[in-house]
Amino acid sequence: MTKQVQQLDRVIIRFAGDSGDGMQLTGDRFTQETAAFGNDLSTLPNFPAEIRAPAGTLPGVSSFQLHFADHDILTPGDAPNVLVAMNPAALKANIADLPRGADLIVNTDEFSKRALAKVEYAANPLEDGSLDEFRVHSLPLTSMTVKALEDFEISKKDAERAKNMFALGLLSWLYHRPTDATVRFLEIKFAKKPEIMKANIAAFQAGWSYGETTESFSVSYEVKPATLPPGLYRNISGNVALAYGLVAASCRSGLPLFLGSYPITPASDILHELSKHKRFGVRTFQAEDEIAAVGSALGASFGGSLGVTTTSGPGISLKSETVALGVSTELPLIVIDVQRAGPSTGMPTKTEQADLLQAMYGRNGEAPVPVLAPCTPSDCFAIGIEAARIAVKYRTPVIVLSDGYLANGSEPWQIPDVDSLPEITPGFAEAVEGEEFLPFKRDPDTLARPWAVPGTPGLEHRIGGIEKADGTGNISYDPANHDLMVRLRQAKIEGIARDIPPLAVDDPSGEARVLVLGWGGTYGAITAAVRRIRAGGGHIAQAHLRHLNPFPANIEEALRSYDKVVVPEINLGQLALLLRGRYLVDVIGYNRVRGLPFKAEELQDVIQDVISS
Repeated sequence: MTKQVQQLDRVIIRFAGDSGDGMQLTGDRFTQETAAFGNDLSTLPNFPAEIRAPAGTLPGVSSFQLHFADHDILTPGDAPNVLVAMNPAALKANIADLPRGADLIVNTDEFSKRALAKVEYAANPLEDGSLDEFRVHSLPLTSMTVKALEDFEISKKDAERAKNMFALGLLSWLYHRPTDATVRFLEIKFAKKPEIMKANIAAFQAGWSYGETTESFSVSYEVKPATLPPGLYRNISGNVALAYGLVAASCRSGLPLFLGSYPITPASDILHELSKHKRFGVRTFQAEDEIAAVGSALGASFGGSLGVTTTSGPGISLKSETVALGVSTELPLIVIDVQRAGPSTGMPTKTEQADLLQAMYGRNGEAPVPVLAPCTPSDCFAIGIEAARIAVKYRTPVIVLSDGYLANGSEPWQIPDVDSLPEITPGFAEAVEGEEFLPFKRDPDTLARPWAVPGTPGLEHRIGGIEKADGTGNISYDPANHDLMVRLRQAKIEGIARDIPPLAVDDPSGEARVLVLGWGGTYGAITAAVRRIRAGGGHIAQAHLRHLNPFPANIEEALRSYDKVVVPEINLGQLALLLRGRYLVDVIGYNRVRGLPFKAEELQDVIQDVISS
């Protein structure tokens, strides 16, 4: 049977099912196939905090959304064109996001009376006409998978578990995805269970064959590869990119990388990734708690290593005393906060931007630190290197504010030429014969003190959290000295503004009177909204902050160049508060804290309202 092939410029697919249905694996494999094909892409994994949430319930729904296109895209998409729902809970949790006319692929085997009642469906939505506005494909995915695997020596339960591979095979056929990499992945993943491996490959191939032969799908779709700058690419998540950035910083500085970490969602993958790279001299230490983790990292920095600790918001609270010790001892330290929804435990697998004020001021005394924020998953690589550069050059802890959306999301990343990466010079102190070593004598340009590796003859000195005398580092309770040291530490951080790029404002027409200013993971949605407004003939300026403390030197000039400044944040207005307080500019905040990234459409409406008012 010859089937029509329809060309599309982009598609948004969402896989949804129980947290035990393998939706994250299915989405990840479809993403890898798509990356290999050469499309631009952006992903949004969404899953429960519980390891195994109650089956068939709304809280137990896990989903994975992928947006792929033949052109440059910035977000995982506002609404799916295709929803794959493996059970009634997945359907009910996601159907409100599905636009009229979208494709809905439903696993009918799971729509039993008990399953429907569990999510309070009074009637079967596949039969009551409530889904008539969608193109519904009702398929018995579970039973078709079991039928395809009846010749394998596996249990019925194991056969049913392979239904996600059947669905992946079907979608891979439907969108012309390459399949060899998925087969190789399954061969490696189940190498120690050959019968399970063969069964999963067979289920995957059966799903492909079903799409090719069934009359349920008369059309398949093709999205051509995107035109990207020449180079070698790979798909990368924000957490992996950060890990690679830290390894690169270690290589470019010659400093051994030490990670002291306590596992916490959504930062744990950085620990997992770095633990794979011992060949680069990386040492990873899984501590018993957050305090021990940051203490070990600061100790590693004292010993001459590049000390790093990773965590999320609750862990930052526990690490604050040691970060302040790093401020007092003036040692390099990288603190990565992969922000999640709070307060307290909050929603561990959901994203938020609510730790900015904590990063800025969450320590006792005057304890300033540089604060950086990546804007895309691939930008996490560059931010990791930049954090190391600043920490080493200025002898200071640096806080990196990533977030759950960037950490788990992925996109194509052009692998850089190593020689093009910034060099980082540790500049360890050296003893000079006949001269007294002054551990707090400052570099006139950076105000950084010497970094003296313990055990180096002639560089013996005191270290600790008690205030030290300027120059000598001796313990000092002198009021004038304390005032001087506080101001020197503050001036050192403020001076970093001379060493970072100015804020780049994108205003192509020069006629914009409204500036949209963002930070962190809001970049994609803001940029997509700005593109839509400009495509409709509107004039709008855009800027995005990657350095949050200190701000770029030209930020006040940029803010005062426009009549209105809109600041979208996934918090209750923390950057807006800082800008108002520091520059007396009445910025307009747009704030949502739903545990979800912004949608481009909602920001477009907000920005358009400000332009029109």
